[in-house]
Amino acid sequence: MLSESSPLAAIAAKVAANQRLNAEDGIKLFQSNELLAIGQMANLVRERKNGRKTYFIANRHINHTNICVNRCQLCAFGRDADHSGTYTMTLDEIESKARSCADLNISELHIVGGLNPDLTLDYYLEMMQRLRRALPGVVIQSLTAVEIEYLARLHNMSYRDVLAALQKAGLDSLPGGGAEVFSPRVREIICSKKIDGDTWLAVHQAAHELGMRTNATMLYGHVETIEERVDHLLRLRELQDRTGGFLTFIPLAFHPQNTALEQLGLTGTTGYDDLKVLAIARLLLDNFDHIKSFWIYVGPKLAQISLSFGVDDLDGTVVEEKIAHDAGADTVQSMTKSELVHLIKSAGFNPVQRDTLYNVVEEGF
Repeated sequence: MLSESSPLAAIAAKVAANQRLNAEDGIKLFQSNELLAIGQMANLVRERKNGRKTYFIANRHINHTNICVNRCQLCAFGRDADHSGTYTMTLDEIESKARSCADLNISELHIVGGLNPDLTLDYYLEMMQRLRRALPGVVIQSLTAVEIEYLARLHNMSYRDVLAALQKAGLDSLPGGGAEVFSPRVREIICSKKIDGDTWLAVHQAAHELGMRTNATMLYGHVETIEERVDHLLRLRELQDRTGGFLTFIPLAFHPQNTALEQLGLTGTTGYDDLKVLAIARLLLDNFDHIKSFWIYVGPKLAQISLSFGVDDLDGTVVEEKIAHDAGADTVQSMTKSELVHLIKSAGFNPVQRDTLYNVVEEGF
């Protein structure tokens, strides 16, 4: 429990009274070493919103190409077109991967990749159509804001028109990738060719205006400051105030191995960092219903602990993941439904299998 003399006492009182925190509060939380107190506050908010429920999804990740013109400094996945390790899946291959999940009762396909100049909008429209036919009823969550902006620029179209065409072909939702940290200073260092924060937000706003629900992320643990983290979170909160279109927030722990940033001596996050970011995100993002701890990035054991630090979602079965693993993630690339249920139940929470929109698929495990 916090003492009345704690620097966090006033913040704790605001949390207890269900009052919105401001930027100064966020900075104080990140500066504090009272991790358990921060976790306790975040857990209060978590239980207020979701009780003891902890969500997971049966999903399948597909990374269709690693050719990317951006070649961001933060990324170990993207390759130049003439690199020996490049690949681009054919539409037949993508459809085959999707059909292979027909007996797994998945409810979501999650598809992201590099900015491959050989892949036009027609490729993605046919991809959506094929996936919709292959797995009717499965939500297609595909293409980051970075990919949408690239297609819009490639075809001289608006974000809205690209999204509308993809939506008509079968796209349901956008993942949250590409947000990184919105600060221009940070982006110049870690992803100098990537769209800026304003553009990322504009693409998601366009998706929300079309009725799509999307996710939001923040890549942390590299060169960003506390103030830049807080600014990122509050800009997400401001867009959510206007549109209500975000489903969940997913902090992504930076993995430096095999990236251009490794030479800066970055060593990755600690479990202490991870829990603090997750908990403070729960406290600042009061208008987000869900906070996800993506076990691929922080590991299953820490993800399990995070359930007491404001988190109510562990993502899902995944099946195959390349982006974090190319950057040195040492987790497995898939987890079974029974393994996720065990993680959640053994931590004292109630597992709920969901779909992308958080409709209940199964509970009472």
